[in-house]
Amino acid sequence: MDQTLVLNATYEPLRVVSWQKAITLLFQGKVEVLAVYEREIHGVTVRVRLPSVLRLLRHVRLKRRYADIPFSRGNVFARDEYRCQYCGGRFPASELTFDHVIPVACGGHKGWDNIVTCCISCNRRKGHRMPEEAGLCLIRRPRRPPTHPVFSWQCARERTPESWRDYIFWQVS
Repeated sequence: MDQTLVLNATYEPLRVVSWQKAITLLFQGKVEVLAVYEREIHGVTVRVRLPSVLRLLRHVRLKRRYADIPFSRGNVFARDEYRCQYCGGRFPASELTFDHVIPVACGGHKGWDNIVTCCISCNRRKGHRMPEEAGLCLIRRPRRPPTHPVFSWQCARERTPESWRDYIFWQVS
Protein backbone atom coordinates (compact mmCIF):
# COMPACT_ATOMS: atom_id res chain seq x y z
CA MET A 1 0.00 0.00 0.00
CA ASP A 2 1.51 3.31 -1.02
CA GLN A 3 -1.07 5.58 0.58
CA THR A 4 -1.55 7.04 4.05
CA LEU A 5 -4.76 8.25 5.68
CA VAL A 6 -4.37 11.70 7.28
CA LEU A 7 -6.72 12.65 10.12
CA ASN A 8 -7.38 16.08 11.54
CA ALA A 9 -6.38 16.72 15.18
CA THR A 10 -9.99 15.78 16.04
CA TYR A 11 -9.59 12.36 14.34
CA GLU A 12 -11.76 13.30 11.34
CA PRO A 13 -10.48 11.87 8.04
CA LEU A 14 -9.05 14.67 5.89
CA ARG A 15 -7.38 13.10 2.91
CA VAL A 16 -5.28 10.29 1.54
CA VAL A 17 -1.64 11.13 0.71
CA SER A 18 1.28 9.31 -0.85
CA TRP A 19 3.79 7.61 1.42
CA GLN A 20 6.38 10.24 0.39
CA LYS A 21 4.14 13.07 1.63
CA ALA A 22 3.44 11.09 4.81
CA ILE A 23 7.17 10.76 5.54
CA THR A 24 7.64 14.49 4.87
CA LEU A 25 4.86 15.40 7.33
CA LEU A 26 6.36 13.04 9.90
CA PHE A 27 9.87 14.51 9.68
CA GLN A 28 8.46 18.05 9.77
CA GLY A 29 6.90 17.20 13.14
CA LYS A 30 3.37 18.02 11.98
CA VAL A 31 1.82 14.61 12.66
CA GLU A 32 1.78 11.68 15.00
CA VAL A 33 1.73 8.10 13.74
CA LEU A 34 -1.34 6.09 14.77
CA ALA A 35 -0.78 2.98 12.64
CA VAL A 36 1.97 1.62 10.39
CA TYR A 37 2.34 -0.90 7.57
CA GLU A 38 4.84 -3.78 7.73
CA ARG A 39 6.96 -2.19 4.99
CA GLU A 40 9.98 -0.13 6.01
CA ILE A 41 11.55 2.87 4.31
CA HIS A 42 15.36 2.87 4.45
CA GLY A 43 17.60 5.90 4.23
CA VAL A 44 21.33 6.24 4.71
CA THR A 45 21.00 6.92 8.43
CA VAL A 46 17.35 6.21 9.16
CA ARG A 47 14.89 3.32 9.02
CA VAL A 48 11.16 4.06 9.37
CA ARG A 49 8.09 1.86 9.07
CA LEU A 50 5.72 3.19 6.44
CA PRO A 51 2.88 5.14 8.15
CA SER A 52 -0.63 3.91 7.49
CA VAL A 53 -2.60 6.45 9.57
CA LEU A 54 -1.38 9.89 10.64
CA ARG A 55 -3.05 12.49 12.88
CA LEU A 56 -2.25 16.18 12.52
CA LEU A 57 -1.02 17.77 15.74
CA ARG A 58 -2.80 21.05 14.95
CA HIS A 59 -6.43 21.32 13.89
CA VAL A 60 -6.95 22.35 10.26
CA ARG A 61 -10.10 24.25 9.37
CA LEU A 62 -11.56 23.18 6.06
CA LYS A 63 -11.94 25.99 3.56
CA ARG A 64 -14.86 24.48 1.70
CA ARG A 65 -17.90 22.78 3.14
CA TYR A 66 -18.59 19.30 1.81
CA ALA A 67 -22.04 20.48 0.74
CA ASP A 68 -20.10 22.52 -1.82
CA ILE A 69 -18.91 19.52 -3.83
CA PRO A 70 -17.91 20.55 -7.35
CA PHE A 71 -19.86 18.90 -10.13
CA SER A 72 -17.48 16.99 -12.41
CA ARG A 73 -17.30 13.78 -14.41
CA GLY A 74 -14.92 12.22 -11.86
CA ASN A 75 -17.16 13.15 -8.92
CA VAL A 76 -20.24 11.70 -10.68
CA PHE A 77 -18.33 8.44 -11.27
CA ALA A 78 -17.22 8.42 -7.62
CA ARG A 79 -20.76 9.10 -6.36
CA ASP A 80 -22.06 6.18 -8.42
CA GLU A 81 -19.10 3.96 -7.38
CA TYR A 82 -18.07 3.45 -11.04
CA ARG A 83 -21.27 1.47 -11.66
CA CYS A 84 -23.54 1.92 -14.63
CA GLN A 85 -26.83 3.13 -13.16
CA TYR A 86 -28.82 1.17 -15.75
CA CYS A 87 -27.22 -2.31 -15.92
CA GLY A 88 -25.36 -2.21 -12.58
CA GLY A 89 -22.01 -3.24 -14.04
CA ARG A 90 -18.78 -1.89 -12.55
CA PHE A 91 -16.35 -0.51 -15.13
CA PRO A 92 -13.04 1.37 -15.30
CA ALA A 93 -13.42 5.10 -15.96
CA SER A 94 -12.22 4.64 -19.55
CA GLU A 95 -15.32 2.52 -20.28
CA LEU A 96 -17.81 4.91 -18.66
CA THR A 97 -19.60 8.05 -19.68
CA PHE A 98 -22.31 10.06 -18.02
CA ASP A 99 -25.90 10.25 -19.13
CA HIS A 100 -28.64 12.86 -18.79
CA VAL A 101 -31.58 10.94 -17.28
CA ILE A 102 -33.92 13.53 -18.78
CA PRO A 103 -32.31 14.42 -22.13
CA VAL A 104 -31.43 18.07 -22.76
CA ALA A 105 -33.81 18.00 -25.75
CA CYS A 106 -36.64 17.17 -23.31
CA GLY A 107 -35.76 19.93 -20.85
CA GLY A 108 -33.11 18.11 -18.82
CA HIS A 109 -30.18 19.98 -17.31
CA LYS A 110 -26.59 19.28 -16.37
CA GLY A 111 -26.55 18.81 -12.61
CA TRP A 112 -26.26 16.32 -9.75
CA ASP A 113 -29.95 15.35 -9.93
CA ASN A 114 -30.05 14.61 -13.69
CA ILE A 115 -26.66 13.03 -14.51
CA VAL A 116 -25.74 9.39 -13.83
CA THR A 117 -22.78 7.15 -14.58
CA CYS A 118 -23.47 4.98 -17.60
CA CYS A 119 -21.58 2.32 -19.55
CA ILE A 120 -21.14 2.94 -23.25
CA SER A 121 -23.47 0.08 -24.21
CA CYS A 122 -26.38 1.37 -22.10
CA ASN A 123 -25.74 4.93 -23.23
CA ARG A 124 -26.03 3.89 -26.88
CA ARG A 125 -29.17 1.89 -26.11
CA LYS A 126 -30.81 4.84 -24.34
CA GLY A 127 -29.82 7.43 -26.93
CA HIS A 128 -31.76 10.70 -26.64
CA ARG A 129 -34.79 9.08 -25.03
CA MET A 130 -36.16 8.82 -21.52
CA PRO A 131 -34.99 5.63 -19.71
CA GLU A 132 -38.51 4.11 -19.81
CA GLU A 133 -38.74 4.64 -23.57
CA ALA A 134 -35.50 2.71 -24.04
CA GLY A 135 -36.59 -0.12 -21.72
CA LEU A 136 -34.09 0.91 -19.02
CA CYS A 137 -34.64 1.42 -15.32
CA LEU A 138 -32.44 3.46 -12.98
CA ILE A 139 -30.81 1.52 -10.13
CA ARG A 140 -30.65 4.66 -7.99
CA ARG A 141 -32.04 8.15 -8.53
CA PRO A 142 -29.29 10.73 -8.96
CA ARG A 143 -28.76 13.30 -6.20
CA ARG A 144 -26.07 15.53 -4.73
CA PRO A 145 -23.71 13.30 -2.72
CA PRO A 146 -23.91 13.68 1.08
CA THR A 147 -20.13 13.36 1.55
CA HIS A 148 -17.10 14.22 -0.51
CA PRO A 149 -17.21 11.60 -3.32
CA VAL A 150 -13.50 11.44 -4.05
CA PHE A 151 -12.76 10.55 -0.43
CA SER A 152 -15.57 7.99 -0.45
CA TRP A 153 -14.15 6.42 -3.60
CA GLN A 154 -10.64 6.27 -2.18
CA CYS A 155 -11.97 4.61 0.94
CA ALA A 156 -14.25 2.00 -0.57
CA ARG A 157 -14.65 -0.76 2.00
CA GLU A 158 -13.23 -3.61 -0.03
CA ARG A 159 -10.05 -1.68 -0.86
CA THR A 160 -9.48 -0.02 2.51
CA PRO A 161 -6.47 -1.13 4.54
CA GLU A 162 -7.44 -2.80 7.81
CA SER A 163 -5.53 -0.17 9.82
CA TRP A 164 -7.80 2.62 8.47
CA ARG A 165 -11.11 1.03 9.41
CA ASP A 166 -11.25 2.35 12.98
CA TYR A 167 -10.90 5.93 11.72
CA ILE A 168 -13.39 6.00 8.85
CA PHE A 169 -17.08 6.55 9.43
CA TRP A 170 -18.98 4.26 7.10
CA GLN A 171 -22.23 5.54 5.69
CA VAL A 172 -24.59 2.60 5.49
CA SER A 173 -27.26 3.00 2.80
